[in-house]
Amino acid sequence: MEKKPHFVRREFLPREVPSISLALLLAAVLLLNALLYLYLNKFSSSLGRVGTDSGLCPFGHFKFGAVKNCSPWLSCEAINREVRKLKCVGEGAVKKVFLSEWKEKKVVLSQLTNSELKEDFLHGLKMLKALQSKHVVRLLGYCEQQFTILTEYHPLGSLRGLNETLHIPKYKGMNTWHRRLMLAIDYVSVIWYLHSSPLGTLVMCDSNDLDKVLSQYLLTSDFHVLVNDLDALPLVNRSAGKLVKCGHRELRGEFVAPEQRWPYGEDVPFEDDLMPPYDEKTDIWKIPDVSNFLLGHVEGSDIVRLHLFDIHAACKKKDPAERPSAQEVLDTYRKVLTLLIREAAMPGTREML
Repeated sequence: MEKKPHFVRREFLPREVPSISLALLLAAVLLLNALLYLYLNKFSSSLGRVGTDSGLCPFGHFKFGAVKNCSPWLSCEAINREVRKLKCVGEGAVKKVFLSEWKEKKVVLSQLTNSELKEDFLHGLKMLKALQSKHVVRLLGYCEQQFTILTEYHPLGSLRGLNETLHIPKYKGMNTWHRRLMLAIDYVSVIWYLHSSPLGTLVMCDSNDLDKVLSQYLLTSDFHVLVNDLDALPLVNRSAGKLVKCGHRELRGEFVAPEQRWPYGEDVPFEDDLMPPYDEKTDIWKIPDVSNFLLGHVEGSDIVRLHLFDIHAACKKKDPAERPSAQEVLDTYRKVLTLLIREAAMPGTREML
């Protein structure tokens, strides 16, 4: 009889401790889910903002670095007086690019090199002025008379150098599936912005191979993607029956969309007048190839590719009408990021339980 209290204590003690622990763990799981929800909600809303976010200046003005106040775009006189060229850092068919200095800050000065292409240069300037947003490189000034454009400098250069940048010790910590997927989301966000821009549906025409596409985008020091070259952005106006053609020469290769290739076979010589026009779905066709480069070959990147398989297969539909919109691709990329972050967070919780 005297031993009964002893057995009662042995029955209750093991049950009390797990019940307390379980309550604490459930509270931890709920807190983790709440924090994850807040993070993802903030991330999604930041992606969803169209061009004119609150950090930008009014039209015709700029600010960058630690400067709080907005300044007017630099005029011809100000550029000639205050900007000093340092060295040539690139040259394309339309313009030559110089690393320059303005008020002890590094900037980029672009100048027309081929007078026959001045219309392309001026079109690029027009687009740069009209599309200023978080997706587009910041315009600092211009001089139409001298065919000169001044933009913000980004030391990491174009996306072509992404893999080399990620091998630099300073940036090795960025070489993860998560950061790479964020870059892919940035890239698709640019395509989405161009397709739903204030000017209408714009097509990124300067994109006939992967290397050319990557050269059109800049990698910022905080690892975001900006579009830099807007010289070839024709407008699609479906209601007016207006489609586009990217240049007047024959395009070849698997990178360009099927509708961009000569449809009449090798036996019929290419004629620009006979080439059918097309729409913005050519940009969608190229998304899987660009994203594949951005995802790289790091731990977890194959899992990301697996989750993106269906949307990428849809992007590669031969019929442009069957391809998803940039908005649909962007939504899928965001959902995959949300899912993978949640899956990455949950294993530790399961171990606790």
